Amino acid sequence: MRAVRTVLAAVLPLAAVLPLAALAACGLRPASSFVPPVEPGSIRPVPGLEGATVRVTSKEFTEQLVLGKIAVLALTAAGADVADQTNVQGSVNARASLTRGDADLMWEYTGTGWITYLGRTDPIPDPRRQYDAVRDLDLRRNGIVWLPPAPLNNTYALGVTRATAERYGLTKISDLTKIPVARRTFCVDHETFGRDDGFLGMLRAYGLTYGGNEIPRGNVRRLSVGVLYNSVAGGQCTLGLITTTDGRVKALGLVLLEDDRHFFPLYNAAVTLRRPVAGAHPEIARIFAPISARLTDDVMRELNAQVDVEGGTPALVARDWLRSQGFVK
Repeated sequence: MRAVRTVLAAVLPLAAVLPLAALAACGLRPASSFVPPVEPGSIRPVPGLEGATVRVTSKEFTEQLVLGKIAVLALTAAGADVADQTNVQGSVNARASLTRGDADLMWEYTGTGWITYLGRTDPIPDPRRQYDAVRDLDLRRNGIVWLPPAPLNNTYALGVTRATAERYGLTKISDLTKIPVARRTFCVDHETFGRDDGFLGMLRAYGLTYGGNEIPRGNVRRLSVGVLYNSVAGGQCTLGLITTTDGRVKALGLVLLEDDRHFFPLYNAAVTLRRPVAGAHPEIARIFAPISARLTDDVMRELNAQVDVEGGTPALVARDWLRSQGFVK
């Protein structure tokens, strides 16, 4: 969720223009409009979509690129004339292309819709109620239809190495006080550090004070996302504020601590589309229902890792997963 969250006090989400070197370091490679050919599998050609143009957009980070290509390929297999407009810089810009009518469909996150776009400061800890709330309010205010969400929840978490978890008996965030203060060190990315739904907000929710005896200022290192995960795995810090579906979690063997006070907002992914498109093509909901149902945290971590760790291309990773599930051939 590198660029999908916002400060609860209405600070814009991460949308800074990064140099190409930084993008590569984070796995945020520029995406091309390359779309590999696919044949229908369980997704069959839909007469109502034949000749219909559907413009698919996405944000620029790895998970969004993979999800965007999944949408492009699924709709192509169903017979739509798909315009690939994925890889838009920043959440706000991608969303604006949808609300302006420049794009028709994109994967979005429930927490992002609720907090960033609808300006709510009261994230709902129950995933079904959070989805229902954002679905109803976004349709009423903006004419955006939310299809049922995937299980994947790309939210924040504190991550540690397995050795650290075993050494101190860590299973949940409130356990971090078991770590001696001298070893209670954190790696946090620059943008997330001060946010109400980020690091400082988390400390407050767990009754900890930054700059006090429990979390000395010198115990917190602010790093770029590109090096943060390796810094935790390599022991430069004991704990890292990371995201739950990042491919490096699995690749580096990191353990996610349970958010036992339910502080971090929920960010379940769902297909969103403009109301006129949803009304004209109700079959789109039927196409994506089985796809969404299979996109769990574990699946998304694996797909992200294929890009960020193994150097795969988002379009090919998306195609291969759709093939593996029988959706396309």
